[in-house]
Amino acid sequence: MLHEQILTSVIDDESVPWIPFAPYADNVLLKYFRLDPVRGEMIVMMKMPAGIRMPRHHHSGTVIAYTLEGRWKYLEHDWIAGPGSVVYETAASSHTPQAQPGHGDVVLLTIVTGDLVFLDENDKVIAMENWKTSLGRYLTFCRNASITPRDLTAFG
Repeated sequence: MLHEQILTSVIDDESVPWIPFAPYADNVLLKYFRLDPVRGEMIVMMKMPAGIRMPRHHHSGTVIAYTLEGRWKYLEHDWIAGPGSVVYETAASSHTPQAQPGHGDVVLLTIVTGDLVFLDENDKVIAMENWKTSLGRYLTFCRNASITPRDLTAFG
């Protein structure tokens, strides 16, 4: 059967590069583990310097974010997430992430489903990110850095 061909797999963190989140923020780095074209899902680690504010964005699907290092929040909420925190974002939520100053880099492991729609101050759409744009960023980075890319559409 087809499902028996899908094996439990592992990807070593050191086997995938950190990639700048250009054009949004060159000092924010992404490490892609899985970019699933069937489910529209991304498994990605993000590293942000303390004090940075990311662009406001809207999610078409859910997001689960596990904080490994640092402290961060959404400007629209009162809570602050720190190491060991799990943040669950509902589909159709909008927010502005900010890494808290004085707590070092923020490192998150996220599972993102659907599109991230970046908005300006008037809620006008200025950009959209998803598994496909992420795959393009990854392949361009690998080509420019002379790195043989992994097939991130298949785990393992």
